[in-house]
Amino acid sequence: MQTAPQTTDELYEALRENDRRPYGRTRTVAAEELAEAAELFGEPVPLIHALLDLQEAYTYGSEPRKSPVVFARLLNLFDEQPDVFDDRLRHQLFWRFKWVANALRCLPEIPLASLRQWQTEMRDRYEKAGLDLQPYYGQAYQLAAHIGEDTALAYELWAGRTRGMLSDCEACETCERAQYHLAAGDHERALRIWAPVLAGKESCQEEPARSVSYALLPLLRTGRTDEARRLHLAGYRGCRRNPSMAGEIGRHLEFCALTGNEARGLELLAENRNLFDEVDSPLALLDLLTGVEVLLARVEALGHGELPAAGFPGRSWTVTALRAEVRGRADDLAARFDTRNGTTAHADRRGARLAQEPLLESLELTLRPRTLEDVAPAPAAPAPAPAEPLPESPADLIRRARELDELGHPDAHACWARLRDLAAARDYVHPDDPEVGPLVRLRADLLEEEATLADRGNAYGDAAALYEEAAGLYEDAGLPGHAVLARAGAVLAAAQAAREGSAHDADVHAAALAEAYTTLVRLHQEASGLAPFLEARLLRLRVSALGLRLQASGDREQVASVFAEAELLHDFATRHAVTGQIAGARLLRATTHAMAGDLPTALAETDALVGLLRTDGPAWHLPRVLALRGKVQLGLGDAEAAHASLGEGLRLAAEWPAETVDGPALHGELAQACMRLGRPDEALRHLTRSAELDLRAGNRFDAFCSYSNAAQLSLDLGRVEDCIALLDSLLVEPDVVDGELDDRLVAQLRLTRARALHAGEDLKAATAEFVALAAESAGWDDDPGSHAMIAAETAVLLGEAGEFGQAREAVDRALAAHAREPRFEMLSNALRELARLQAHQQGPEGLAGARAFLDDAGRVADAARAAGFEAHGRSLDSALAYEHGRVNAYGGAYEEALAALEKALGLIGEPGEDAGRAAEWAECVRLAGVVEGVYLKRRTAALGRAGAAAERLTALGHGEAAEALTELTELAERLRDEE
Repeated sequence: MQTAPQTTDELYEALRENDRRPYGRTRTVAAEELAEAAELFGEPVPLIHALLDLQEAYTYGSEPRKSPVVFARLLNLFDEQPDVFDDRLRHQLFWRFKWVANALRCLPEIPLASLRQWQTEMRDRYEKAGLDLQPYYGQAYQLAAHIGEDTALAYELWAGRTRGMLSDCEACETCERAQYHLAAGDHERALRIWAPVLAGKESCQEEPARSVSYALLPLLRTGRTDEARRLHLAGYRGCRRNPSMAGEIGRHLEFCALTGNEARGLELLAENRNLFDEVDSPLALLDLLTGVEVLLARVEALGHGELPAAGFPGRSWTVTALRAEVRGRADDLAARFDTRNGTTAHADRRGARLAQEPLLESLELTLRPRTLEDVAPAPAAPAPAPAEPLPESPADLIRRARELDELGHPDAHACWARLRDLAAARDYVHPDDPEVGPLVRLRADLLEEEATLADRGNAYGDAAALYEEAAGLYEDAGLPGHAVLARAGAVLAAAQAAREGSAHDADVHAAALAEAYTTLVRLHQEASGLAPFLEARLLRLRVSALGLRLQASGDREQVASVFAEAELLHDFATRHAVTGQIAGARLLRATTHAMAGDLPTALAETDALVGLLRTDGPAWHLPRVLALRGKVQLGLGDAEAAHASLGEGLRLAAEWPAETVDGPALHGELAQACMRLGRPDEALRHLTRSAELDLRAGNRFDAFCSYSNAAQLSLDLGRVEDCIALLDSLLVEPDVVDGELDDRLVAQLRLTRARALHAGEDLKAATAEFVALAAESAGWDDDPGSHAMIAAETAVLLGEAGEFGQAREAVDRALAAHAREPRFEMLSNALRELARLQAHQQGPEGLAGARAFLDDAGRVADAARAAGFEAHGRSLDSALAYEHGRVNAYGGAYEEALAALEKALGLIGEPGEDAGRAAEWAECVRLAGVVEGVYLKRRTAALGRAGAAAERLTALGHGEAAEALTELTELAERLRDEE
């Protein structure tokens, strides 16, 4: 709180503002300051309001020690001045007797006699006030359950009574009843009782999140794994990082531990590390720590006790060390409660939770399933297993590596990897064998291999430097031909690196590749006595340089030169029987046809090449050629054939080392084919698999792009919780948190998450994320269009929340950005929706503001028309006219509404064969009929309008317009009845 309120009006406004904050230290500190400020006014009512808000902050901020103290002050005020408590304040006061009872149970230092004394006080106060005692008996039952006494009688005395005004909400009482039967071992009955809460039909501040956490394991034990999975995702989101729901977090961690999701459990533990420091309730902390220990014990039992784990602040922890600390603290808490209560209930319950065996070996909870191996510190990537065992002696291994390398065989990588390890050892002795050559040659070979791998990993700058170093060593070894090839590799890699240095400027990149080609030709001309396999590779680099230039520039005039170079390579390789380069030349030729847009020829080329490779080999080229054929078939619209080609390519790629084919790209193309075939779930699996492979290869940007696409697809499929869980997992990755990942990509992830939150009806969280994104994107001077889109969406969400002042500011920022980079349809849609929201929520009082939004939408439509813009959906003009009709109807301006709808009908025109246009026309007629017949009382005209429209739609036979037709018919019948 920046300045203390100077008037009671300012105090109430500050209290309302604080009420919009999430529970936690920020809200609690503000509530404390407002309570102090309220005392200065010397008026009881403002102080009562401030104290009520303070007690609420303590209760839901997990500070039970402070809640009873504040309530004592409220009770004194009530005893001294009962008349200042109106009905609402009196209701609040008596309701919070239960809060105090709950708080006292959470504190083991409070004697059991004091707990019983408070219950007696509550009963006496309720009786004196003439209130129903059902809430008192509810507290008596909860105390009995907490202590571990026989609860049968206490349960009947509570559950058998009729609910009253001060009874806990339906959802909370449902949870207590279900837990009673759960404790008795009747899982089915507990779940039947829980059904309305788990379905979202009953809710409150803590529900359904609390019930969900208790129901997860019973759902598993009764075989309802899909429901358990769904509720875990939704329920966890409802309590994450919330100190007042620490116990619920503990049960979600326990659920992860018992379903083979230990890695997700550690991830959630890290996300909730704040709870170790912020939970002040000993009972909630015991619940949390027991769930944490279940998880850590499982991780340790699987042999991963050395993994890092998020724990108590002040030091770093391993799983083993944290488990020991958690066990000690939790055992102490359980002992303190049992000592206070005179039973062993808490130690027994804790022991039962810790003794549980996993319920499922594996349950896929999210779109990003991870194992403990995935979160362990990554070891050096193992060398791909070769088709044949590697030779034992260094000399034979060197000969094998060079032989395979000359052929272009993928198993050469395994040989080089083994030789790299051998040569790096202190005791390595190089073979004294003229055929093997000197050690300097081996070091050159290994550098060239390292450069090749860097090149494939898009680390072009590193690759260029390594190739140059290898070239120098080849010269020292007396191998000028190898030196030329290494230097040529450096030239092309340096040209590729120029793209990174020029901020991906296509012209700069194309110019660098053109210069690289000239240099490669010169190197080729100056070289002499090259071995055929070396010369073929040099020719391959030449055609690659031109192909990359074509790709960078998109200039079709360069196609002929690429084909000419590819023919040179093909002719040379054929003359000298360099089999691998023959296939390579034909693959380059097919690729060039595809880049030039000649897809039928590209398909014919790939078909022929696939046939050649099947019969003559080399077989390791097949996956790459099948991948290209699949892409071409997709481009030609044959998704079924593309899926078959890509699927075969993926299967064959599994027979070769990972470097043989771009696995992530194959999965990405398969995802596209699946979407074309209407198989979105399969597409989702391929997208996530593509991302996983990229992550393992260290390509984090590409991986996050694939995950972003997967998140959007899951949102499109209505799998909102899957989408949010995936994005939550990504957004806590260290390189995201530290700002190392591309900021626009992270913004896209957050934007998708905000949209998913909105789709999941979490308007508050969605709006907060949109507001933050709008503020950040305002600084994107290079991309004002994206800021316009984000600011417009933000404005709509603010409108849904009734914050039309803030919505006006947001949409004005969107309009300013739109002026720099137009987003006609997006802005028009947002402005019309804002108008609708304001008129609908505020009626006549909001009409002026709503019309102002529509005026802006009119200017956007005028500009779009002048620019020749055509909307993808409805016409901006007809949609605007319709919205004028609807907004004026909401605002009570019925004549203006009818005139606007008549205009909209004129702009739409008569319905024809187009189903979308017919539906839009039907909706305009429907609303015009309602305005004319119901509000303007022109029933005959409205009846004629509705009847004629219904007949027209029926004659047209629009199945898609059936719903609108039904509404029109119902309207006609209703108006006929009124006649």
